[in-house]
Amino acid sequence: MRLESVPEMGYDALSSTYPRGEICLRGTTLFSGYYKRPDLTNDVFVDGWFHTGDVGEWQPDGALKIIDRKKNIFKLSQGEYVAVENVESVYLRSPVVTSIWVYGNSFESFLVAVVVPDRKVLEEWATSNSVEVEDFPSLCRNLKARKFVLNELNKAAQHHKLRGFEMLKAVYLEPNLFDMERDLITPTFKLKRPQLLKYYKDCIDQLYIEAKGTKA
Repeated sequence: MRLESVPEMGYDALSSTYPRGEICLRGTTLFSGYYKRPDLTNDVFVDGWFHTGDVGEWQPDGALKIIDRKKNIFKLSQGEYVAVENVESVYLRSPVVTSIWVYGNSFESFLVAVVVPDRKVLEEWATSNSVEVEDFPSLCRNLKARKFVLNELNKAAQHHKLRGFEMLKAVYLEPNLFDMERDLITPTFKLKRPQLLKYYKDCIDQLYIEAKGTKA
């Protein structure tokens, strides 16, 4: 077992004080690869080392402590790295949010998100601002409601000192919770990001179009 530095996250496996890096394993007892998925196998095996995706830190007593995950990191088009779970955890502190999936990729310079808003908070806002709609799904489609949620999220981002590229430029409001029936979360309620992208692909494309002020 060894640690491999993750410079984009600031983890140095060779640090004399806090050696931190991705946990890599090698040995005869490891699995030989993913069944009928050579693409996934090639992603995790490099020169015989299995890259776990977990970030570990060696403790003074020789124990290894898992402190982070590497896989949920992506790079934006201008080179900034986004640790998306950390960003989502900040936005989840806003009372207007029940759940959130933040998205970005290496072809775009900014982030967008699919947000499950807190129904009570959003409906109270609508009442106090004379926004009249037929039902909650209609409220989630309302442009004023979307702008309100976006502003509240970016207030939370500023309060918790997220960097400029970690701020959201557009949001889609989803009236229903992410669920296992649509294969959007795991049994332990973790987001299934590839499945979320497949499910919300059209919404994501439209968010980028809107945020850029371009026409489809």
